[in-house]
Amino acid sequence: MSPFLILSLACTEPSTDTASAFIPADPGDTPALRGPGGPSVSFEAQALWENCAFLAGDPEEERYHHNEVMPYRGHLVMPWAPEYGRGGLSLFEMDDPCNPVKVGEGFDPLMRETHSMGFVHLREGDPYAGDYVAVTGNLGVQIWDLSDLDDVHVESYLPLEGVFYPDSYSRVILSVFWQYPFVFAAGADNGIYVVDATDPANPEFVTQYSWDPVLRAAGVFVIGNTLLVHSAENSRVAMLDVSDPANPQPIGGGDFDIVDADEQPREAYHANVAGNWALFARKEGGAGAIVYDWSDPSNPAKVGEVFSEGGNGGYVFYDEGFAFVGESHWAKVYDMRDMSNIKEVGTGNLSGDLDTMTPYGNVAILAVDDDAEDQQASAVMPWTLEPDTAPPQILRVEPQDRSEGLARTTRIGIGFNEMIEPSSVFAGSVVLEDQDGNAVDGWGSVTENVASFSPKAPLRGGTTYTLRVLSGGIEDLNGNAVDQAFTSTFKTAGVR
Repeated sequence: MSPFLILSLACTEPSTDTASAFIPADPGDTPALRGPGGPSVSFEAQALWENCAFLAGDPEEERYHHNEVMPYRGHLVMPWAPEYGRGGLSLFEMDDPCNPVKVGEGFDPLMRETHSMGFVHLREGDPYAGDYVAVTGNLGVQIWDLSDLDDVHVESYLPLEGVFYPDSYSRVILSVFWQYPFVFAAGADNGIYVVDATDPANPEFVTQYSWDPVLRAAGVFVIGNTLLVHSAENSRVAMLDVSDPANPQPIGGGDFDIVDADEQPREAYHANVAGNWALFARKEGGAGAIVYDWSDPSNPAKVGEVFSEGGNGGYVFYDEGFAFVGESHWAKVYDMRDMSNIKEVGTGNLSGDLDTMTPYGNVAILAVDDDAEDQQASAVMPWTLEPDTAPPQILRVEPQDRSEGLARTTRIGIGFNEMIEPSSVFAGSVVLEDQDGNAVDGWGSVTENVASFSPKAPLRGGTTYTLRVLSGGIEDLNGNAVDQAFTSTFKTAGVR
């Protein structure tokens, strides 16, 4: 068990910690990228919505089952594994996206279909320094080491009790969220598993939370102390208070059904979050998306909906006001900048079960998880003309400004309007200080468009903390940095 977890469970007395001597790094002290970053090519109008390249995993293994992609230190990271297992990770240079260059790859027989990835860069001086990503394994959670592009490999594999193999939906790990050091794993009918991965080579099971009646946990998302989970192929959504990761608690009013325009419960295949918005990909009877505001977890409210005739929803992603929805027969991009008037922008096509379209700068990566053609399970498709030059925008920060009575094990969550470069989130781009001006050392981690900052030791009781997200620090995949600083405060419970 990690030192952080021992402290988090044991700290019930007022803190007597002395003043911290920690000095944050410069906000721009992001580790050097190893790749060229995001797409830097402009497109002509006739190139939009047409596939211009394919991303292939190991051709000898013929694993033509692909899902989402994410940026990491200047490269695109692509998992490839079917739901029944055996697969790997490939890394590509994508500055010229229609001419991708593979730069690293690893294979492992115990990896299975990956619906999400959580990344952490542990900086020089950390006892576990390196580059890591958490994904799903056949019977639990895998953590891969990406520190050496010539040796991409599984660092650890933690089977979890109650997970069955092979299994597609009922008792399998469907997604993970890494709020370092804790991995939250959605275990279908088993509920949520919490894993302490402080040492990526030796992750440890912490606890398991399940629902009665069963909620088939599919997508799991954590912002600060709040966890949202969506049920696979169902309408139910629930939220948990995970301020103490070892003891998740239900949030009153935070267990609800997604409803459509006729106020009827509507099944969704998968979900995602974009700040205050939770997006649900409609399943069967037409595709599209339904959007809820979950800024108040005890009172979620529907804010928008779009319907696509003939589709069957898969996975959904968000980028700078646009939603990207895989709809099985095709994939669609929707303009969600006005939630009262969501509009279809364009359609992507790729042979096979097209469940996934991930935004990646001015291109999108289409991916099929079944029935792909040879070496064509992922395609690069330009969707807008110019490379992304807009800085990432903060949509939500948890704890919310002026919150009080927070646990000393509180972690910080920052929701952005696009995917974030994980290595740009650290104690420097994010600064947490107590009321005496003492800075708090912590770890940064990223899952898709949510950045997390976790203090390395419990906070002081009865103390007001100031959170600052600094200009010039956190970056998107194209190297655009936050250009407007953010500041908020919160107070911990107890006596100082």
